[in-house]
Amino acid sequence: MAITRVLGINVSDRVEVAASVQKVLTLYGCSIRTRLGINDTEDEGHCGSGGLILIELSGDPLEWEKLESELRKIEKIEVNKMDFVR
Repeated sequence: MAITRVLGINVSDRVEVAASVQKVLTLYGCSIRTRLGINDTEDEGHCGSGGLILIELSGDPLEWEKLESELRKIEKIEVNKMDFVR
């Protein structure tokens, strides 16, 4: 059985944590198959301070755990995961 894992990363303060999140995602980039970023918007045409990143993982599940662990060390983000058995 293969597992597809999707991580949801809720960022509450993009300005403060964007560099830290990007550093971790770059470090584990070979495990990321798909990445989708959704910005918060306060008003039409104005960015909010938060956002949501969805990533689909591939490869070694041990690397997925390391990636998730590193993300969880970053303050002002929330990480949730979904596993789908195929």
